[in-house]
Amino acid sequence: MTESGTETIGNDGIVRTFRRLPSDPITLADGPGTWVETLIDADISTVWSTVTDINAPSAFSTEFLGASWVSGGPALGSVFRGRNRHDAIGEWEVDLFVNRFEHNQVFGWATSDSNNPGASWWFTLTPTDKAHTREADKARTGEGVVLRFEMTIGPGPSGLTAAIASLPVEMEPRVIHRRIGEHHANMTRTLQGIKQLAEST
Repeated sequence: MTESGTETIGNDGIVRTFRRLPSDPITLADGPGTWVETLIDADISTVWSTVTDINAPSAFSTEFLGASWVSGGPALGSVFRGRNRHDAIGEWEVDLFVNRFEHNQVFGWATSDSNNPGASWWFTLTPTDKAHTREADKARTGEGVVLRFEMTIGPGPSGLTAAIASLPVEMEPRVIHRRIGEHHANMTRTLQGIKQLAEST
């Protein structure tokens, strides 16, 4: 179950989540986001070591180029710096603050400002014997993990905030829908890549 307040599935099949009941039309203030999940036929410690490798997603995402630790390693309160690229923006770096860390359960981070993030991202790991999802129903015999990847935009400012501010107000819903679609596609690629890495270990 998502931590967001509500969710919808669009005609494109993409799950869109909102921290609150969305406006009509939607706005950034609604806290839009999305999630994807997959079943991984591997033990939980293997999946955990893969999702806490901050550079692993760069092999699969078209936007994320890689990261390096600024302080510490994968632990609550640690900071890493991510490098990104988007055709409409170019390349940029952003500091990321680990704000969710429960060993073998959840690993997540906030962008730009830990108290007022431009976005939040997190992985949740659930053993198949404790999962209640369609993915878990597909589990083969033996140990497996349902891996979910979630993100939500805001409440703090981000590149998307600046982009929307530069456009006519009626463009906001379209820009948000397109950006969530881009995130969902990269998150799907990332989960499939993590699945391949974990299952081949």
